[in-house]
Amino acid sequence: MDQQSNFKDFIHYTALSVLGTLGVSCYILADTFFVSKGLGTKGLAALNLAIPIYNFIHGTGLMLGMGGATKFSVCKNQGRGEELDKIYMNTLYMAAVSAFMFAAAGLIFSTRLAVLLGADEAVLEMTDTYLRWLLLFAPAFILNDVFLCFVRNDGSPQLSMIAMVTGSFANIVMDYIFIFPMKMGIFGAVFATGLSPVISMVMMAPHWTRRKNTFHLAGERFSRRTVAQEVSLGFPSLIAQVSSGLVMIIFNGIILKLEGNTGVAAYGVIANISLVVSAVYTGIAQGVQPLISSFYGRGRRQQARQMFGYAVGTMAALSCVLYLSLFAFAQPITAVFNSEKDVALQMIAVPGLKLYFLCSWFFGYNTILATYFTSVEKALPAHILSMLRGFVLIIPMAAGMSALWGITGVWLACPVTELATAAAGYAVYKRDG
Repeated sequence: MDQQSNFKDFIHYTALSVLGTLGVSCYILADTFFVSKGLGTKGLAALNLAIPIYNFIHGTGLMLGMGGATKFSVCKNQGRGEELDKIYMNTLYMAAVSAFMFAAAGLIFSTRLAVLLGADEAVLEMTDTYLRWLLLFAPAFILNDVFLCFVRNDGSPQLSMIAMVTGSFANIVMDYIFIFPMKMGIFGAVFATGLSPVISMVMMAPHWTRRKNTFHLAGERFSRRTVAQEVSLGFPSLIAQVSSGLVMIIFNGIILKLEGNTGVAAYGVIANISLVVSAVYTGIAQGVQPLISSFYGRGRRQQARQMFGYAVGTMAALSCVLYLSLFAFAQPITAVFNSEKDVALQMIAVPGLKLYFLCSWFFGYNTILATYFTSVEKALPAHILSMLRGFVLIIPMAAGMSALWGITGVWLACPVTELATAAAGYAVYKRDG
């Protein structure tokens, strides 16, 4: 009976989380679709050059949110209620500092950053506009990530999901209105994206009025020790997002040399589909995290591992469906984002989809395993896993394989990296899990 109840809890939390993270992935996917329709290949290339910065912002929000909420959940289940407000407030302090730094960068460095990311004269103005406003909206993105994680870990996964989905649906509607009827161009796309987390936070407001809410605004002092613990636990979430942004930057640079702006636009299709696939795995990981942390906090290690097993099994089944769908429909999926019917873009993106997403199973496993280690306060294995896939392996793989096999090598670099990381992660789990 206990096992059946655990499985129901797993389904409840992960289904809501996946729906929510899929909604969040629509932030960028909707931009990609409407920009491709309204601004063509150049707009798509500009968007893809700017998107990695979103990964850095979102990664910072997840680092603080996941790290703080994991510590919050463990303390809550260990009966250490006096520490909950301290954890929450120190998370907000760090969120405020991070948000200020990103916003300041948007005001001062957006043009230089656009050039650094590879924007040429043809796409510089659009890239600069998107970057500047994306960075100015960083406070909303970061605070939304923090609130979503805390609300989910405070027993309200349904409200967290509703907030994410509502914000994302509003983003899609506003994207259409701003880009087409109002003809606001790429500014309309980023403005819609920036308003989405604001709407999401408004939707979560009722949680603070509920009796079961266990975190509050309080006059807590800044604690280096608390912040260090939160950052350590949330660091793998940051690395996961930063590595995605770094991979995009590296791939954009390599593809620019191999195929020019058309190649970058083709990679934009793959990268944005990757956001959706990643959202599924992130949703499973974030959904199971409160359950793993709860069991761990109560000393029930076997049940924590059981939750991890449920997550991996679910991921494997969904990966089969996702990859078969992408393989079968690569042509029409690419065509959706190819409004100009560019033959070269189609020829690059279609085989790219089929090769790149061979990484699906390994990518999903690595995402869930890193979250498992974080959830049981084993930060070091999570750090190692995240660093392997984010920096140590992917950079030499992309450079070496592209030199040997051109664009095909670029697409295969990610599957090879994720497979090697998964093998290393499994070995660590069997030893220390």
